[in-house]
Amino acid sequence: MTDGDCPVGRSAPDGAEVLGTAGGPGAAEEPGGDRGGGRLRDGESYGFATEQVHAGEQPEPGTGARITPVYLSAGFEFDDFDQASARFVDTQSGYSYTRVGNPTNAAVERKLARLDHGASAVLLASGQAATAIAALAIVQAGDHIVCSSSVYEGTKGLFQSNLTRLGVSVDLVADPSDLGEWERLITPRTRMLFGESIPNPRNDVLDVPAVAEIAHRHGLPLVVDNTIATPFLFRPLDHGADIVTYSTSKLLTGHGASLGGAVVVGRGFDWWADAERFPQFAAPAGGVSGPSWIGAYGSDAVGAYLRDAVAMRFGPTQSPWHAFLLNQGLETLSLRMSRHVESALAVAQWLESRPEVVGVDYAGLSSNAHHGTAERLLPRGAGSVFAFTVDGGIDAARRFYNAVELFSRMTHIGDVRSLILHPATTIHVQQTPEQRRSAGISDGMLRLSIGLEDPADLIRDLERGFAALA
Repeated sequence: MTDGDCPVGRSAPDGAEVLGTAGGPGAAEEPGGDRGGGRLRDGESYGFATEQVHAGEQPEPGTGARITPVYLSAGFEFDDFDQASARFVDTQSGYSYTRVGNPTNAAVERKLARLDHGASAVLLASGQAATAIAALAIVQAGDHIVCSSSVYEGTKGLFQSNLTRLGVSVDLVADPSDLGEWERLITPRTRMLFGESIPNPRNDVLDVPAVAEIAHRHGLPLVVDNTIATPFLFRPLDHGADIVTYSTSKLLTGHGASLGGAVVVGRGFDWWADAERFPQFAAPAGGVSGPSWIGAYGSDAVGAYLRDAVAMRFGPTQSPWHAFLLNQGLETLSLRMSRHVESALAVAQWLESRPEVVGVDYAGLSSNAHHGTAERLLPRGAGSVFAFTVDGGIDAARRFYNAVELFSRMTHIGDVRSLILHPATTIHVQQTPEQRRSAGISDGMLRLSIGLEDPADLIRDLERGFAALA
């Protein structure tokens, strides 16, 4: 069997558990019964900390293992001829091939869907894969995307270089807080609005409810990258967004030991209200004949399409080992995020008091232009990734950067370790000086990702940087 022999488009009878549901592949035949996990009652409300530990978990048959195992198996054996056929047409649920679904991944997908109040989730190999798969599920040649200019540079490159080569046009909203600009850029060919809840590194918090209202007034979905906020600080789907993406390599995992991405699909958007705008979801799920994706999967048609017709075919599957590592991180997410945010605010307030600092881009500060939006949408805190700018330009930034010892000099965020980076010469180096200035990336800017160390030790380390300036 080659990996091209996996099920492609599948339909299921009414009431059948299907591979594209929030329960994940095989959920119906696992003990426990409810999609939230064997220990959580379906329909009951639980606190975030309880859900991050128990959601999605199912008792392990036979061994009684309490921790979700790592199923490192490319494929799964069938009992007989009929079951093999059934797995492909999905008249009964179950696993066939890890590129389609894996028990380890499915458990984590159920947990993420519950934490984000989504209908379903799909794990992918990286955050970049998550953004790409979410976009490719929605747009096709001739379509148009409206995107915040504050998003991650890799996302801009994907949209402006790769998708445009495939015939998809993109317009960037220069000032994402200007709601009128979002609306003015929408055209008859627009199919998606995209932004980040807490952009990196400027912290210009996106007013998700307001942008979602604009999108929905035009019959369009809003996709939000929620990597820095995580569902603990902010649930975009509760505020009008329709799809959420993550780089799980960052704060969701927390320990910096693995790569991964995820897409969480909400329930609220009426994808089939305009069949001409989104014809892919009205097409036969079987590829040639049979019920449409909507007919076969109902409210989770988009989640099923994203998994089966896009992610499975392009193939950026997350390894079960990395899904296991993600699950370990999710179990302590609320504890870590509380500490991250508390320490980030302390460091940002201290930096703001330094005479060598020109400005601190942290929405948690009352002096920040986006503090009001952060207070309204992020009551638990504005995250732990922000930038500050030292007087003296690139020479001062270089001296500061080379002087710190506790901060790790690396391109990553959301680690338990605190990190530092110079954006202008790394993640924004491909831009022209004019483009960097337009994006607010100055030569003296340094980005910090605040970890779990003692804040007093972090401040003492930053003092070494200021001493180097003197």
